[in-house]
Amino acid sequence: MKLRSISFAAATLVLAASANALTIDWTKMQGTSTLAFSDNAISLFQANGGKLAALGNTTPVGTSGWSFALPITNIEINSALKIASGQASGSALDIIRRTLDEDTGEVIKANIVLANFKLDYINHKVLADTTANGAATLPMFAVYDFNTATPLALKYKFPFTINGNEVLDKLILTPAAVDLFASSLGLSGDAVLNLVRTTEFGTLTQTISTNARKPAVNKTPYVPAP
Repeated sequence: MKLRSISFAAATLVLAASANALTIDWTKMQGTSTLAFSDNAISLFQANGGKLAALGNTTPVGTSGWSFALPITNIEINSALKIASGQASGSALDIIRRTLDEDTGEVIKANIVLANFKLDYINHKVLADTTANGAATLPMFAVYDFNTATPLALKYKFPFTINGNEVLDKLILTPAAVDLFASSLGLSGDAVLNLVRTTEFGTLTQTISTNARKPAVNKTPYVPAP
C-alpha cells in the first residue's frame, strides 16, 4: 500500500478515535479548486473598468482571463467525519479597476487582493485574506456566500486511489464584501451597487485525488507587496 494511502486512512482512524478536528496536508496529493466567473460577473467587471490578475500559485485556465486554478493545500475534517473546510494557501487574485479622471485625464487605479482562499463548509462562505489598496489586510474576510450544487462525491479506484469532485455555485458577495468593494474600488450609483449585491459571480469546482502531486505545491501564505 502506498504511503499516502496509509496516511489518509490512518488519519481518518485517528480522527474517529479521538473525535477531534484534523487538518490533512494536501500539498503532496492532487487537488485543485477552479474558480470560473459567470457571464454576468464578467459583464459587471468589464462595464466598470475591472479585470483580474493571478498572483501567487494561482494559474489562469484557458485564455479568457476569467477562470483560475487554485491548488488545494489542506483539508480539515471535523469530529463528525465531515469536511469542515478546504484551503488554497498561497493562491491569490488581484481585482483591479482603472478609471479616468475627467478633470485631469489621469488614470486612477484601485485594487483588492484576495489571498489564501478558504472554503468554510459549515457556514457556506468563501474566506480570504483581503487587502484593499495596500491598506491593512483583513484576515479570513468573508467574501462570498455559496450554494452546494454538486456535493462532494468520493470514488474509490482499485487498488488504493480516492478521487473526489464537487461544484459550488451562486457565489454572491456578503454584505460586508459589497461595502468593501464599493468603497475600495470607487463603485457608486444605485444601479451598479444593486448589480454588485445581486450578481452570482460564478462557480468553484473542487477535484481531489490521493494520487501524488509532483512537485508538491508551495503552501506559503501569499502576502501582497507593500
